[in-house]
Amino acid sequence: PVPGRCAYFVERKKRFCKMIPAPGRRFCGEHGQQEQENDRKRIPCPLDPKHTVYEDQLQKHLKKCNSREKPKPVYFVQDINAGLKDVAEIPDKTVPISSLSKEELENLIIKLKKASNGLELHLKEQILSHQALQEALNDPKNGESAFKHLKQQASILGNMEKLHLLGPGRCFVEFGAGRGKLSHWVDVALQNVENVQFLLVERATTRFKVDGKHKRRDSIFERLQVDIQHLCLKKVPILETNKLPVVGMGKHLCGAATDLALRCLVESYTACCDGENEEPAPKCSRTDKTEVASNNSGDNESNKEDCKPVAGIVIALCCHHKCDWTHYVGREFFKSVGLGPVEFHYFQRMSSWATCGMREATTKAPTSEESEDQTNDTEGHEETFIKTDGGSDTLQGILTVEERKEIGCLCKLLIDHGRIEYLQQRGYKAALQYYTESAVSLENVLLTAVPSPSLIPVPT
Repeated sequence: PVPGRCAYFVERKKRFCKMIPAPGRRFCGEHGQQEQENDRKRIPCPLDPKHTVYEDQLQKHLKKCNSREKPKPVYFVQDINAGLKDVAEIPDKTVPISSLSKEELENLIIKLKKASNGLELHLKEQILSHQALQEALNDPKNGESAFKHLKQQASILGNMEKLHLLGPGRCFVEFGAGRGKLSHWVDVALQNVENVQFLLVERATTRFKVDGKHKRRDSIFERLQVDIQHLCLKKVPILETNKLPVVGMGKHLCGAATDLALRCLVESYTACCDGENEEPAPKCSRTDKTEVASNNSGDNESNKEDCKPVAGIVIALCCHHKCDWTHYVGREFFKSVGLGPVEFHYFQRMSSWATCGMREATTKAPTSEESEDQTNDTEGHEETFIKTDGGSDTLQGILTVEERKEIGCLCKLLIDHGRIEYLQQRGYKAALQYYTESAVSLENVLLTAVPSPSLIPVPT
């Protein structure tokens, strides 16, 4: 053991404990039971057996244990954005793709191509940049990995600027915020703009956060440590008070987290203007040249404007293999083309072929709400590989690598088109575009949406 450190050998980690024991002790408090002179017994914590506690101090420990159930914040509403409630629609056990017969696999591919018939298969390339990141992009101290992330962030900001979303009087909500880099760069881009707020939504505890380093003190940064599935934005105090139009954004928002975020914005938050179980929301501010959409549908009893509090949505998509029929917002689209939860299950698994082919994984994929910032700035999303679904010998000789890649891209496009139709049916002008080169990120599709009446044409 290192002098001055705990002398307990941790078998699981094949090294000595690195904790510093009390003066005159050989072991830290966690491993103090190893000392013969110490008669106090340590037992596993009932809240989290990964750590132990002195038996005679159990009750005291339970009151302050980090694993204890903490009071839910006011904006926590159980499963408000979860989606499907009818479990009867959720399919029973499905076999892996590798267990499908050649005929079953071919039948799935036929269904996929039939459902994709008529869709725009070649997305527009809209690779932009933003002045706020030029200094960082030209900094030779940044390595290749950092440079790739900066190019993506610059293009996302460029697309936001083109949609007139970078302006005053806005609350920017970053879903799956991770370290909060995207919000940081939006803050840098809005240095001379007033009345701007940032909400960083992340369910995990995150180290090395950058939101505390923003330069402007008049901008407000607040973290919401909550799963998007349970987030009711209209109950967030800062939004209740200031009632600013919201811009939802995310960089590599994994799988089902994208659907949860869309439902959070378009349904549970926008409902605050519908008057359902709530007092009617006041008209959104149109000052500072901030344009907010209004819905003038003839279904209303009068021609009064129906305020849409969501000014725009910009999300870089990824990890379609982590999508879930329960949360998916495009279920109606799938049903309209003759598909259901079983086909969705296989298509979302096959979508991994677009970025992985037959390669083996070198990086573990993050969970549904983690951004790439939480994986030491590596594109772990792209390296995910499902051996049982894509690497089986049963697929050898049936599909070439290029065919698998094409089918995977088609699966991703079909899933994303369901999201586009979902947004269009709710009064948004939504689009998909390539926002960066595939050499920078294999997950290079950006979903954008603005309320249709507020879309301002940009001269080409």
